[in-house]
Formats: sequence, C-alpha cells, structure tokens
Amino acid sequence: MLKNYEIRKYQMPQEEIKALIKEKREELFCQQQLIKEHKLPVFVLIEGWGAAGKGTLIGNLIKELDPRFFRVINMDVPAEKNTRKPFLWRYMETIPEAGKFVFLDSAWLDETAEDVIKKRIDEETLEKRMQQIRTFDRQLKDNGYLVVKLFLQIPEEEQKKRLDKLMDTKDTKWRVAKKDIRQMEKRKQYEDVFDRILEATNTGYVPWNIVDAVDKKQALLQVLHILTNQINQAVENSKVLPEILHKDYPLLKMPKLSEVPLNQEMTKEEYQIQLKTLQKKLKKLHNKIYRKKVPVIIAYEGWDAAGKGGNIKRLTSALDPRGFEVHPIASPEPHEKARHYLWRFYHRLPKDGHIAIFDRTWYGRVMVERLEGFCSENDWKRAYNEMNEFEKELSDWGAVVIKFWVHIDKDTQLARFTDRQNNPEKQWKITEEDWRNREKWDVYEEAIDEMIAKTSTENAPWYIIQSNNKYYARIQAIQIVIDEIEKKLGNKRPL
Repeated sequence: MLKNYEIRKYQMPQEEIKALIKEKREELFCQQQLIKEHKLPVFVLIEGWGAAGKGTLIGNLIKELDPRFFRVINMDVPAEKNTRKPFLWRYMETIPEAGKFVFLDSAWLDETAEDVIKKRIDEETLEKRMQQIRTFDRQLKDNGYLVVKLFLQIPEEEQKKRLDKLMDTKDTKWRVAKKDIRQMEKRKQYEDVFDRILEATNTGYVPWNIVDAVDKKQALLQVLHILTNQINQAVENSKVLPEILHKDYPLLKMPKLSEVPLNQEMTKEEYQIQLKTLQKKLKKLHNKIYRKKVPVIIAYEGWDAAGKGGNIKRLTSALDPRGFEVHPIASPEPHEKARHYLWRFYHRLPKDGHIAIFDRTWYGRVMVERLEGFCSENDWKRAYNEMNEFEKELSDWGAVVIKFWVHIDKDTQLARFTDRQNNPEKQWKITEEDWRNREKWDVYEEAIDEMIAKTSTENAPWYIIQSNNKYYARIQAIQIVIDEIEKKLGNKRPL
C-alpha cells in the first residue's frame, strides 16, 4: 500500500484550503450531536511515520469538538502490566462509549511493527496477531462501532528534514524518540513491515486510509473529508444487520443437559478426605503457573441454587489470595452497557501467572440477554462465533480456559429454593427473579444446550458439573482444574 502510494503535488490555493477546513470542521462539530443521537461510538486510529504530524493532526481535529464527548489517548510503549495481558487488551480498554469519540495516537500497527523489527515476535505470532486485529476490527464494526484507520505518509527526505529540524534545538529535541531515529536508519525495513501489516489488515469492513501528510493543512482537510463521510455513512447504514458468521472451530461433542446423570453420591467423610488432598495439589500448581506465567481463566455458569458459590469457595481456599480474583458478574453498569459487550470481561482478565474466576460470564449474551430480549436476535446469534474468537485469543495468549456449567435437576432446585425461603439466614439468597426464572426452565435449557454445543471448543471446553450432590460437584470441579493446568504444564496427557 505504501510502496504504490504516490505523493501528489497540490495546486489548491491556501485560502481555499482554509475555507474548506472551516466548513468541514463545522460539519464535524454538528456530527457530535448526530453520533450522540444514534449512539454511534467512533474509534479513530492515527498511525504513520515518525514526524509525520500525528499530534498536530489530532490537535486540529478536536479543535472545535466538545471535550466532554471525546478522549485522546497516546498509545506509547506498553507498560509492564500491559505486556502481561493479551495483545489487544489495552486497545479494547480504550474503546469509546456509545455516542463518543476516541482518538488513538498510534496503535497496534506501530506496536506490531516495532515487535517485528526488534525480533520480539516470530512469524507464527505475527500471523496470529494480524488475524486477531482483523477479528477485532470486524467485531467492533458488527457491534455498532465506526473504526476509522489512518496512516500518515511522508517520503523519506521529508521525514529526515523534519527530524533534523526538531533535533536542531533544545526545546524540540525531546520530541524525537529513539524509535523515530531507528525508522530513519532502517526506513526500507520499516516500510516493508508497515506495508505487510497494512495489506493484511486492510479489509472491506474496516479499510486503511493512506493520508498524504507532506502539506499539513491538506492532510487535515483530507482527514476531515474521510471522517465526516464515514460518520454519515455509518449513521445511514446503522440499521443494516451484520452477517452472522459460523466459523469452523474444533468443537467437542457434548451431551444435552437432559442426558447428564445426576445420581452421584459422596459422603461428607469421603468429601473431606479428597478435598484436602486436591487442595494441597492445587496449591502447588498455583505456584507453578505463577513461576511459568500461565494465566488461568475459570468461567462459572449454572442454574440458580446449583452451588456455584460453594464450589468457588472450595476452589479458592487452596489458592494464594494474592494470585487470584473472583469476579461476580451482575447486570452491566451504564458505562459497560455503552460499550462492546465483551469489554467488561476484557477489563477483568488476569495478568499472566494469575487466576481469574468469573461467577457468571460473557455467556449471558446467549442466555438471559437472549431470552429476556435485552439484545436482538442478530446480536445473540453472532455471539457464538464472537465468543469462540475471544476464547481462541485467550488460548493463543497462553491461557488455560475452563468453563463450568453447574447442573442440577428441577426437583433439587425447588428443594434448595424452599430451604432458602424458609431459613432467615439464607433468605437473602432467594429473589422473586429466581422464582420467575424457574418458570422458564425449559426455554433456558434449550438455550443452554445450544450454547454448550456451539462453544465447547478444544481451546475452551465446557464441563458439566453434576451438582445434585454438592460434595461430588466440588471435588469434580477441582479435579478438572488440576487436570487442565497439568495438561498445560505438560505434566499430564489430555483427557
């Protein structure tokens, strides 16, 4: 894309350019109200050569905008805490709320190019990363985002002239980073890498826009045209439903809930003996995953009163409290609801070597949100593939991903509901919503069967925990966690 791009010589008078810039700025200012009304989040990525004028461009773009409804974020070299998360984590963290702008000064193109040049990633990792970027772009678009990607192009001699000028005085020398000097010294190598990544991530749904940045006013006018046109187009197309993708993930054959036996027995004495042994083993494994920087993500779903809380409590009792966190997931807060539905789960991912336990998960999209009408049919049907993609990214990062459905039958649930209702110390555990959900058992069971069948992958398998007997369920879950961690560490053959 860069190699074939020709810098054009413009003959337009400066006064005419200024008049057009003013006109387009006014249009962009008016569009702020438009994107608020349509709840359109606008994510603008500004990449380019060092000294191409990214900062100046952003400053000129936001000049007339209401500062309450935009953010400018400088995506500098990743901090140590960010390198311990999945590659796209810090970019997902920055996505705007509905009706607002976010402008990123450099993003994953710049970071990936640096990783390639410095040989921090190999060819296989680069290919995976470019696929993750394409997926990320598509998911944002499908979930209602406008993603505008810009690359500021200047020729080598122009870049050198600008860097020399900045280096010439003390007051501006600090603005020249080591990376900028490195780009000049290895310009051809950088151009090859930039070109490859641009080509690989230039898609019909989120294309790259190459901007001639030799003349800064002309560059601003070009970007204003791109941005205002794409906002108008996004608003016009906002009612067009995204395609529902069905990618060929390696799915595991799973039974329906009605086929799972729930007659297991275990005495309290047997339970206590096994629990002590397994917790001791898990404690040792926790030390190993910390040392080897292996992240572990455990997702709990299940029927109300199935015993998720008790199960989690026995699991965490074996862990170092500094190395895990339990995330109870309730209805999304307003700032969460205003973003991509996976945002609040990305936000809670663990550092490598740590464990995150989710009490309720992203699968609410295809259960409660589906059945209660909190999202459209297109939304929840797309979500199966989106969640498989999310979990594949976690697996590629190196995480152990374990998903539990804690299962009981209707009679056991009724007995536990009744016990809670009649026991003053347990009444806080039972709500009217629990009783109402119970009436929808059959439709929920159908949705759960579909969810498990479509999202139990080799990367992130579902395990159905048989929980009519709570002792048995707790031992079953801890044993599975141990087996999966040992498999990851290479100490045990796959189940």
